[in-house]
Amino acid sequence: MTKRTINKDLDISDKNFKKLSIQVSLNGLSFCIADTVSHKVLLSGNKVFPEELNPQELLKQVKLLLTKHGLDTMLFDEVVVIHKNNLFSLVPKPLFEEKELENYLKFNIKLLATDAIAFDELENHEMMNVYVPYMNINNYIYELFGEFTYVHNGTVLIQSLLDHYSNQKNPICFVQVGIKQMDVLVLKQKKLLLYNSFMFETKEDFAYYLLFVMEQLDLNTESAVVKFFGHIEEDDDIFQLCYTYIKNVSIFIPTSPNHLDLGEPESSSIDFTVISTL
Repeated sequence: MTKRTINKDLDISDKNFKKLSIQVSLNGLSFCIADTVSHKVLLSGNKVFPEELNPQELLKQVKLLLTKHGLDTMLFDEVVVIHKNNLFSLVPKPLFEEKELENYLKFNIKLLATDAIAFDELENHEMMNVYVPYMNINNYIYELFGEFTYVHNGTVLIQSLLDHYSNQKNPICFVQVGIKQMDVLVLKQKKLLLYNSFMFETKEDFAYYLLFVMEQLDLNTESAVVKFFGHIEEDDDIFQLCYTYIKNVSIFIPTSPNHLDLGEPESSSIDFTVISTL
């Protein structure tokens, strides 16, 4: 199958005017369906796993989720699958060569002989994201819906935040808080200074990784701006612990880059990377 294909040759009478975005990770799933005419969210949902799964178990959960919500019998004009993991490496576009994909990853992660390697281009930012997708998920989605698009969650995060939230003169540290995974991005004047993803178990792990990133970039904990979003609130233990070390922390509520009407209370529960692909 090809990496990115979208069926644009449908007759207008054959269109369903619905788009599905689904994010898959070993810690959970989330999805959203949007009406492409009214720009409204029609349905969204998520599933958090009590413990990390393997890719085979993940596939079973994807099938259960799609069946539970009736997605496996729906028709969509476009389907997007977001692969969320820390099996990636960013490469400057001028240095990128497709034949070197394995070399970009092998020093950062343990590659298996069966791993497929894919890449995304970050448009207008001269970067490539090389990563390992869950190919068993891709194969199932292709069997179910036909042509579709897939992308790494880091690509979506970086692209969306750089395009819409990076004009400030001083660096801003964005932290997307997920289930046992945190994605840290530091932006300054439409430039990406750092992007990394960490797996964590405790609030102390979380604080350690964040402080480590800030130290590496010489960000002052008294003045640097840190914005959390995702699965976090101000009264959470993670937020409170970070606030003891970092003074300028706040909850960031990103809006839909595509101006979707998210509705209430769904807007607080839909993953930013999911809505950014609709």
